[in-house]
Amino acid sequence: MTPMTTEGEKATTPAGSAKRAMVGRLSWGLADQAASSISNFVVGIYVARSLGVTAFGVFSLAWVTYGVVLNVSRGLATDPLVVRFSGVSEASWRGAVARSSGTALGVGAVIGAACLVAGLALGGRLGPAFACLGVMLPGLLLQDAWRFSFFAAGAGRKAFVNDVVWGVALVPAMVVAAHAGSVAAFVLAWGASATVAAAYGYLQSGIRPRVTEARGWLGEQRDLGYRYLVENVSLSGASQLRAYGLGAIVGVGAVGAVRGAELLLGPFLAVLMGLSLVTVPEAARVLRQAPHRLGRFCLLLGGGQASAALLWGGALLLMPDRLGEFVLGDVWHSSARLIVPVTLAVAGAGLGTGAAAGLRALGAARRSLRSQLFASACYVSGGLGGAAVAGTVGSAWGVATATVSGSAVWWLHLRAALRERHHHPIPEVRTS
Repeated sequence: MTPMTTEGEKATTPAGSAKRAMVGRLSWGLADQAASSISNFVVGIYVARSLGVTAFGVFSLAWVTYGVVLNVSRGLATDPLVVRFSGVSEASWRGAVARSSGTALGVGAVIGAACLVAGLALGGRLGPAFACLGVMLPGLLLQDAWRFSFFAAGAGRKAFVNDVVWGVALVPAMVVAAHAGSVAAFVLAWGASATVAAAYGYLQSGIRPRVTEARGWLGEQRDLGYRYLVENVSLSGASQLRAYGLGAIVGVGAVGAVRGAELLLGPFLAVLMGLSLVTVPEAARVLRQAPHRLGRFCLLLGGGQASAALLWGGALLLMPDRLGEFVLGDVWHSSARLIVPVTLAVAGAGLGTGAAAGLRALGAARRSLRSQLFASACYVSGGLGGAAVAGTVGSAWGVATATVSGSAVWWLHLRAALRERHHHPIPEVRTS
């Protein structure tokens, strides 16, 4: 009996070690996302309380614009990195990181210059905020690129430390911005603290971003990169169109109200925004080591996200008005009535991210692109159609309906992609 037990233990040791390693990487991913969530939440709350609903709406438009640019950078630079260079040799990873981070830095410089010019031309309330955003974009995008790079290497601890550095740098920056009392000052404070973390990321990795090799990286990754670019921009672009459209139909205050409701679910929204930092590399590892478990992994991931969002939203409904006013100030009264539809929207998005991670790991860029284009079209039409019919509340319910519908399409495409894989390999997946 003893020899058999020993053999059994030896046989299960590699599997047990692999599971422990995955749990460790996911734990660091959750810790990193917690740090990112707290930073984003604190910034949003601090700005909302300091500026009021209208000025907070202006800040939210700058934030949404940053989200579009961030997704451009991810699609071109770091999404291909996590798909093709997760769990590879250190030499291969370092070379890829130098080129992908250089690409992210180049994207920040080019689009940042355009934002600066546009901001100077706009003037008024929006102009200074967009001009400051343009100056800060290179640092913001480089910091995000380091996070992707560390997770691709399975070094989530470094990503967590980098986000903590950003959070610590935010504290004095926000205090200074509060004394200035303008949207532009808060944008500068937010971006400057990210630049500090970006500089620290260089010290952590010892890798110098090579902007001059960005063209080569784009050429090498064009089969995935440009599809991911369209996919990511359709996602963030839909959010931007909805925000601008809502502002035009209802008013800038409505944008602030929606953003306030989203802040209340901030921990989950922040996780969803950066979920690919953890889930795509892990899904890629599952695909290489135990491909038959990929579907279950994605289902657990998406179901867990959706369930957690619903529980959090339920807790928010029980929050007394006095506490809500303490958190959001004057924004609370406009945001409280949006908690139910925003919660359902976040839950639907969380469910869909499980399928999205699986499609990314499979390298099924055509299917993920189709899914995202459908989801984005539903998001814009639901958000703006709802706003035209029933104002801010109608927009929130339209987005909730659209998000749940989009999630169903993601899962249908993942199911089809898993079936296809049994018949022929996906040529888009490679690691060198």
